[in-house]
Amino acid sequence: MHTQHDVIVVGGSFAGLSAAMQLARARRKVLVVDAGFPRNRFASHAHGFFGQDGKPPAEIIREAALQLAAYPTVQWVKGEAVGARRTDNAFSVALSDGRTELASRLILATGVRDELPSIPGLQERWGTTALHCPYCHGYEVRDRRLGVLGNHALSVHQALLIPEWGPTTYFTQGIFEPDAEQIAQLAARNVRIERSPVTELLGPAPQLEGLRLADGRVVEIDALFVAPRTYMNSTLAEQLGCAFDDGPLGAVIKVDDLKQTTVEGVYAAGDIANKMTNATFASAAGVMAGVGVHHSLAMPKHN
Repeated sequence: MHTQHDVIVVGGSFAGLSAAMQLARARRKVLVVDAGFPRNRFASHAHGFFGQDGKPPAEIIREAALQLAAYPTVQWVKGEAVGARRTDNAFSVALSDGRTELASRLILATGVRDELPSIPGLQERWGTTALHCPYCHGYEVRDRRLGVLGNHALSVHQALLIPEWGPTTYFTQGIFEPDAEQIAQLAARNVRIERSPVTELLGPAPQLEGLRLADGRVVEIDALFVAPRTYMNSTLAEQLGCAFDDGPLGAVIKVDDLKQTTVEGVYAAGDIANKMTNATFASAAGVMAGVGVHHSLAMPKHN
């Protein structure tokens, strides 16, 4: 079947654009479909991303998109991919505006969404003083009063890391209690433990001044680290029959070393396929997915 594109990349953030760049430079026909809601839109600046430290994520994406647009084989659609299926030897992608696009290969880079604990004051501070990654944002809140919300089995591990950036309190929420060994490790790191659940974040948002506890006390905290549950932004992988692995915070698409999923011709990159997530990991995975797709196009298997 004749296809309109060699590759459709669904998702135009760090992973998707990195994948598209490799394919554009290989002079392949690439269509990027992007809905415009990257996971990093809540963060004012990206950090720890080599050569881009301190830039707003939207600016990084905008600059990358302009660079990609300079390649004549790249097209861009602003919209949502709502359906995907295999059609003979191609993939059919349905867009929210009713159009259908065909390609020989498909790269899924749709990202994930974060589901935060239902605590008043948390959502409006997300990305500013309520944070998920100390490597991305810890330096910006250094030497302040820091907290870790116990909402996940890995929260104790996070609490052991945070003292690098400032004095730390671990809030167990009465659920994720450290065991005896962890209590000793926390004490060695001078981490204070609070067992009364956090019921509200206080102060003029997006700033944070303290946490109200269920017993009525207020603990002064300037930034709170939270490990949110993550969920796929899209059902495309499920529609296509891709297999999933359990990640530490949510399911991820199962991929091989070249980022191909369990469905031949479908690749996945970025937070939807990485168990550890940040901008650098997403971009690197996108590069690998782009290279993997090019290899499969240049040297197709013959049955």
